[in-house]
Amino acid sequence: MSAIMHQLSDILLYIKWGNISKDFFGFSRGWIYQRLNGYDGNGKPSEFTESQKETLRNALKELAHRIETAADNIK
Repeated sequence: MSAIMHQLSDILLYIKWGNISKDFFGFSRGWIYQRLNGYDGNGKPSEFTESQKETLRNALKELAHRIETAADNIK
């Protein structure tokens, strides 16, 4: 398991990673799964760049805010 997968293990099953890839990075669904698993499309080791890690952090924070807002709207 890659370091990033380990760090995200609590939420991996609850997130649509393909949507994050398309909406926040502009890449295919496969791209983010490759990075999460630590390889590129050719099976070579690859990981998120520092800039991409920042984008992922911001995406997760935005989703957390959306979830909190949705929960607050339940009446």
